[in-house]
Amino acid sequence: MTVDVLFPYYGDVTLMKEAVRSVLRQSYGDFRLIVVDDGYPDPSIPGWFESLGDARISYERNETNLGANANYMKCLGKATNELLVVMGADDVMLPNHLEWLVDRAQRFPEADMFQPGVFVIDQNSAPSNTMVERAKEHYRPKGTGPRLISGEDAAVSLLRGAWMYFPSLGWRTATMQRIGFRPEYNVVQDLCMVLDILMQGGKLLLDDYATFLYRRHSGSDSSRRALEGTRFDEERAFFRAMAAEMGELGWTRAASVAKRRISSRLHAASLMPKAVANRKWTGVRNLSSHVVS
Repeated sequence: MTVDVLFPYYGDVTLMKEAVRSVLRQSYGDFRLIVVDDGYPDPSIPGWFESLGDARISYERNETNLGANANYMKCLGKATNELLVVMGADDVMLPNHLEWLVDRAQRFPEADMFQPGVFVIDQNSAPSNTMVERAKEHYRPKGTGPRLISGEDAAVSLLRGAWMYFPSLGWRTATMQRIGFRPEYNVVQDLCMVLDILMQGGKLLLDDYATFLYRRHSGSDSSRRALEGTRFDEERAFFRAMAAEMGELGWTRAASVAKRRISSRLHAASLMPKAVANRKWTGVRNLSSHVVS
């Protein structure tokens, strides 16, 4: 079974190379690495991919920068095999990641999404245990071993804590292509995709078996948007949409959680001291508005 590893790229070149090498080191070697470079300004990148001399790698560079979500959608359109991963360009697969995914997909044919255990690292590859990680662990459904979650219970847990790690997820290609990324989102498109699949009857396999290193660092686009407060404009719109759509489904508990968006508001509140320290006054105003609105 061939796995399509989609690799939408824009960012630090050194971390990108580490991410690529982690894919090439997989114990399960039947994969395609599909790289779509969103025009990162470094002329050495095409030559570096060519120098790898690996027929499993395809590389192309966008003539104009599409932005994260549009590049995700472009990558998704290139998948042709049953399973796929949307690899983060600064994350690291442990050598067992794809082997784990293929095994779980065969053992759980009813699952549409696959979340392994994840270790979180910082920009220096040291272990990280921020407040975000502690919150995710709190809201992550409890249990041991691989287990399927679905329906309103799964939606409630994700709306409370968004505990998944998107680049580590495996997906059934047919399901992901059928649902697609919503074009209006550039920060929460990953969470929205998972919830859309759940709302259409999909199932998520949650496992404790660790196969992935997720990198959290202050230089990421999501971190910058968070400190400026701009990401929370999108989050408010997203939670309002989810509250309405889940209410229409009769998922009253999930709709109520989405309306309150407590974790999102607490996240904004936690960023205010740092925004003040960095004199980001527009960010302070945006964060304050999100907390109290």
